[in-house]
Amino acid sequence: MSKLADRSRLFTELQTHGVRLQDASQEHVSRRGGAGPSDHQAITIDGITMMVPVYTQSAWRSPFSVVSGDEGHRLTENTIPMADITFADTPHFYDLQTADGVPYTHIATLHSRDVLATTVLQTCIRYESRRKACKFCSIGQSLQAGRTIAHKSPDQLAEVAKAAVELDGVKHMVMTTGTPATPDRGASVLCESARAIKAAVDLPLQGQCEPPKDPVWYARMKEAGIDSLGMHLEVVTPSLRKTLMPGKAEVGIEEYMQAFRDAVDVFGRGQVSTYILAGLGDTREAILETCQHLTEIGVYPFVVPFVPINGTPLEDHKPPSADFMESILAPLGRRLKLAALRSSDIKAGCGRCGACSTLSEYER
Repeated sequence: MSKLADRSRLFTELQTHGVRLQDASQEHVSRRGGAGPSDHQAITIDGITMMVPVYTQSAWRSPFSVVSGDEGHRLTENTIPMADITFADTPHFYDLQTADGVPYTHIATLHSRDVLATTVLQTCIRYESRRKACKFCSIGQSLQAGRTIAHKSPDQLAEVAKAAVELDGVKHMVMTTGTPATPDRGASVLCESARAIKAAVDLPLQGQCEPPKDPVWYARMKEAGIDSLGMHLEVVTPSLRKTLMPGKAEVGIEEYMQAFRDAVDVFGRGQVSTYILAGLGDTREAILETCQHLTEIGVYPFVVPFVPINGTPLEDHKPPSADFMESILAPLGRRLKLAALRSSDIKAGCGRCGACSTLSEYER
């Protein structure tokens, strides 16, 4: 097995098992709760930074742990040394607050080593109804814990983005949002935010929302300064979608596929992406078949291992195995390479960052 294959396998195992931290001194840039993947920490091995689960139940049982000493940090597997690792430094912008006293960390956070991430609306019509909520989502946790605010204003986002670029060398930014009770499904607040950020700093932006009912919003988001767009399927089997995400499943697969076509017409091939959470019940074949359709449209399918988040209905759900992830990511990586849909060509966002999945390793 090649060194690259060995590294890809190790990274995949780390993201499925997680890593046990031994003490608080090993906690660096991490996040609990909130929108999107969570309960992770950024870890760098062999020059590659990935987000690895550290606060999940599976991480507490992981064979991987970190041993720290005077010479730094070392990853071990069942006490056997595996690799030297480093953690991302706490960014300088974390020390600042707005003029009205809101900590910058309540507005946006560092993801991986050089990505700024924010949830513009920390509320969602799906999450607010137990009957409609996605069973894996924790968007309300960080708000309830007082670690964020419900609505980040355009001016606040612009101020923090400018500071993150100037003080910490941030390279691109992800803006996601809870879904409001409006037909644009979040596109409007993303437009407002993007205009303000682009007026303050030259920073590539990804917007993430559900497909707006009117496709005119794709052009509006592009004109506002959003460089790439994420619209996330998460689960691809219709029956599973109804069970695990009953509110979001009201927007069906076919509606998503049409939305992808409309969005690619505006943003361009490879600049539209979707998150797929492997390990929630979709078969390998179902995921790869969906990815085939997506790549034909020109959409980058960012497949990540499902990480159960504490405090959600699926907190006890077993994460996928490394073998299962490898059986998807290896052929998908080859397919993306042949289709010339590479993560490195995405202007901004989760696919370009790649830290929550080892998919980009399999593109090489």
